[in-house]
Amino acid sequence: MGSKTVAETIKEITRKHLVENNGILLGESICAVGWVNNTVPNVKGVVELPMTDVAGSGIAVGISLVGRRPIFVIRFQDFLILNGSSLIFYAAKIKELHKASAPVFVRAIASDCLGPVHSGVLHSIFMHFPGFRVCSPMTPKEYRAIWKDYMAHDEPFMCSEHRASYANTEELDDIIYKNADITIYPVSSCRFEAVKASKRLHEDGIKCNVVHLVWLKPFVIDKRILGPLKQTRKALVVDPGHEIAGASRSIAYELSLAGGYAVNALGLLDKTKCLCPPLQNKSPDADKICKRVKEILKQ
Repeated sequence: MGSKTVAETIKEITRKHLVENNGILLGESICAVGWVNNTVPNVKGVVELPMTDVAGSGIAVGISLVGRRPIFVIRFQDFLILNGSSLIFYAAKIKELHKASAPVFVRAIASDCLGPVHSGVLHSIFMHFPGFRVCSPMTPKEYRAIWKDYMAHDEPFMCSEHRASYANTEELDDIIYKNADITIYPVSSCRFEAVKASKRLHEDGIKCNVVHLVWLKPFVIDKRILGPLKQTRKALVVDPGHEIAGASRSIAYELSLAGGYAVNALGLLDKTKCLCPPLQNKSPDADKICKRVKEILKQ
């Protein structure tokens, strides 16, 4: 077990950035309700934005244009829609069009079952638009690595966080079986559920690899990712966002082309994600993953 949680790691990185790097952090209700799940330190450099969702990203992008590296906190990923204009049409395009840079670090936080406009997982939208680096770290070590990457580049950075990771202290190593039956490629919070599913499937006599995905864009298919697919010839990409035109299908398509085998996708159903049944539409959990794996193996 590691010594720090993901939340503590984010807080530590943020404190160092604000105190030592002339950094700045912006967002709505930062200190009002628990300092964003206790991920933000109470130090100089924290800016409370008014409840103006459309304007916040414009302020963050403007700060990045004058040489600062702002951390822009989106407490719920659904609000990326409101804040998307400045990020998509300005920050992401300015390097290609004008040889300038807008290196804003967007902390976009996802959740499950917090209501119809607070539970979205929208990283796939930012995979679609050129100019962004997109990732979804779920462990302390991963968060440190992606922050290092952000500081080494000058593109806008979409960090798709998930509240399910904040208490986590464990690193998530790939699970690789000899002569496995199938390989799962999970993203974001589904990585925790994929590990549970692999253990349950093993009890049922099914050997299920789990290859964790942190980087969504650029998505580099290396030996670690492709090797298990070539061995099992069956695979499933699992993502907590909507499946249609989402990250799960996009990655499955790329893996299919690279590996030469059909790769399946599992994400949210094509309906609103809400708080309570029957409209809950929860992210794929271990039960759903096990069921889908068994369906694939019967094909």
